[in-house]
Amino acid sequence: MVNTSLLSCKALVRRYGRTRALDGVDLELAGGAPIALVGPNGAGKTTLFSVLCGFVRPTSGEVRVLGHRPGSSALRGQLGALPQDALLAPRRTVGAQLEDFARLQGMTRAVARSERERVLDVVDLAGVARQLPDSLSHGMGKRVAFAQSLIGSPRLVLLDEPTAGVDPPNVRVIHGLIREMAGQIDFMISSHNLDELERLTDRVVYLDSGRVSARGAIANDDSASSQIGRLTITLETIQASAAEQAAFALTQLESISACRATPRGDLVAEVVNEDLAARDVIEWCAAHNVSWRRLARGRSLEARLYDD
Repeated sequence: MVNTSLLSCKALVRRYGRTRALDGVDLELAGGAPIALVGPNGAGKTTLFSVLCGFVRPTSGEVRVLGHRPGSSALRGQLGALPQDALLAPRRTVGAQLEDFARLQGMTRAVARSERERVLDVVDLAGVARQLPDSLSHGMGKRVAFAQSLIGSPRLVLLDEPTAGVDPPNVRVIHGLIREMAGQIDFMISSHNLDELERLTDRVVYLDSGRVSARGAIANDDSASSQIGRLTITLETIQASAAEQAAFALTQLESISACRATPRGDLVAEVVNEDLAARDVIEWCAAHNVSWRRLARGRSLEARLYDD
């Protein structure tokens, strides 16, 4: 995708009473790669999305989306959004509601019906147009909501927790769609699932207490020229003391020179040969009946954001 201006925020403030949900956000983002928006609960992520969509007005500051003010008619068909916990009306068919969204973008009834069919086909749910939302599983409902965000073939789509509570098969479908369309659409994804973001996005914006505290590329933070590699092992739910014991035990392996447990329970090992160390870790876990769910080169996004 051509590297174009996506978002510009200058001294953006949004107050709710005495609370500053956004407290002087300065942000300039160009297109070209998916973007992760991360931060703890209450950081202001959903409020930022609401401002960008024009759902709420900023208290002060300047905002531009694709060069336009949020809510501008120029953004019809250019900006799509999947709000967190988005719900469709229970007594109106899926197809009729998607047509309604298309009509709100200025499409004729005939074009809106064609667009309804197009976006349902994109998410592989062409057969549900006549169904009521309550007849769908949660995962299918999320895919319909995702389809809504694609109406009009937008340039930018904001996704707020797009896979929260979704079963693995539907998660795979949604992830596949994002990857497939990333060359034509810029996605900005807010999620607490950092493994998900690390797989889908190339850049990260970290929001905390209404302020942007960090931004940059999601990349391995180990120097390519370093002879010492790094391997992050994410274990299944495990107590801190057990993680410390596992870290000590792994240092007894010849392929691992040092290993420590992070405050979040991951194990970060320094290794000479990452492939050999990964094999040794898997074999050690199997021999000691320890369950793991992820091995990654370098430090995980979660570790880089939240651990020292």
